[in-house]
Amino acid sequence: MNAEIIAVGSELLTPQRIDTNSLFITEELNALGVEVVMKTVVGDDRDRLAALIRATLERVDAVVLTGGLGPTEDDVTRDAVALALGRGQVFSQEVCDRIAARFARLKRQMAENNKRQAMVIEGAAILPNPNGTAPGQWVEAGGRVVMLLPGPPGEMKPLFTQQCVPRLKKLLPPLVIRSRVYRVAGMGESDLDLAIAPVYTKYSNPVTTVLADMGDIQVHLRARCATEEEAGRLLDEAGSEIESVLGDRIYTADGQPLEAVLGRMLQERGARLGVAESCTGGLVAERITSIAGSSAWFLGGFLAYSDEMKSALLGVDPELIRRHGAVSEPVARAMAEGCRERTGAAYGLSVTGFAGPDGGTEAAPVGTVYIGLAGPDGTLALRIFFGGERNRVRRLAAQTALDLMRRKM
Repeated sequence: MNAEIIAVGSELLTPQRIDTNSLFITEELNALGVEVVMKTVVGDDRDRLAALIRATLERVDAVVLTGGLGPTEDDVTRDAVALALGRGQVFSQEVCDRIAARFARLKRQMAENNKRQAMVIEGAAILPNPNGTAPGQWVEAGGRVVMLLPGPPGEMKPLFTQQCVPRLKKLLPPLVIRSRVYRVAGMGESDLDLAIAPVYTKYSNPVTTVLADMGDIQVHLRARCATEEEAGRLLDEAGSEIESVLGDRIYTADGQPLEAVLGRMLQERGARLGVAESCTGGLVAERITSIAGSSAWFLGGFLAYSDEMKSALLGVDPELIRRHGAVSEPVARAMAEGCRERTGAAYGLSVTGFAGPDGGTEAAPVGTVYIGLAGPDGTLALRIFFGGERNRVRRLAAQTALDLMRRKM
């Protein structure tokens, strides 16, 4: 079975609102072996939505609609589905009584327009919504299924899992979709694809998708099989070939971010980390502290943006800065060592560079970054050049600093 998701609501076409329901629904459908092939956001226009539903039903077996089930005139999902299917709607006194009872429990009077929510498409099964006034509806037509769900996540999620999932299970053959997510650092998207394309193009199952972010690439493998065991075997077969090609550029096979992987490595060693940042302005520490439980392995750090703060906070010799410049290997080393000494951490990680657009020297132009790492086995420094604008340099510097430490550990 294939499915499409339609998120209904003009507010979702503005910068202020984002459709998050489709992420939850996709995960739930995938767990049942249903492939989501398309997601669409459409505004509150009955005719446009009806046309979209008709077209969607020609392509897939199931359509899931979220939103547009409220009591107001711009809540058009019920009308659009009825129009698309060529069916009428009937008033359900049972649904109306449920809505009225909910208002009564809240010590409120039900408005007249709430009766719109009691209109049911002919032939539809009502999906009770204990968390809101808008019930869902399940409609079967011509071997296809249309699900109407409320928009608020607190209402949609339990309704989908409690009402739709059991119905879907009765319709589906035994099929599972299982995924594996490799994350790769220190490699460009083009180079990665050249390396692994000879592997993944051999397979139609699992399917491979490559997603690139700044300094971080994700390789998604998705296997569709009758059993979990078969899916796992296919993922192992294709995955082992990809692992042999990429080696230690892969930092996780479970989709965890780099900072979480680094934290796990530190905890396994009973070690803790401190950071000293200049051009990254706290990005490394922000990523680390976004991980729940990072206090077990992260002590804290220093934001030493100026030359004076590098000396005052980290003990970097002002003469060293004068002689080599703040963006240099000796200063990166001194920052890492000062951080390690002053925090008492097993490891001190430092970043200093010219993020731009101003600054830089002939020897160290804008985009030059030095990363220092001080640990039990000594101190090292890495010089790297990132082209591009300021934000790109800073984000890549933070990513590279975390990956350098991972590799050295």
